Amino acid sequence: MFTIEHDFDATVITLVDDPARHRQEDVTVNAFEDCVTLEQYDAQSDRVMRVTLSPAQVSDLAAALDLPEGVYKIGRKS
Repeated sequence: MFTIEHDFDATVITLVDDPARHRQEDVTVNAFEDCVTLEQYDAQSDRVMRVTLSPAQVSDLAAALDLPEGVYKIGRKS
């Protein structure tokens, strides 16, 4: 399950892990104009952990989801 919200400066997607025996904490994806952040609460440290991706990294990740194992370089316009 997931939710989508459009805020003033970002689109916020929350990924909710379906009920399961080893359920993970929700993941929040914040899509800004210049970056995308992924956030997840870590119970061991009692902190929200954040990963920041550039637009190029997000593009690479999206492409990687549909490709077989290997090393790839995607051409980009400068």
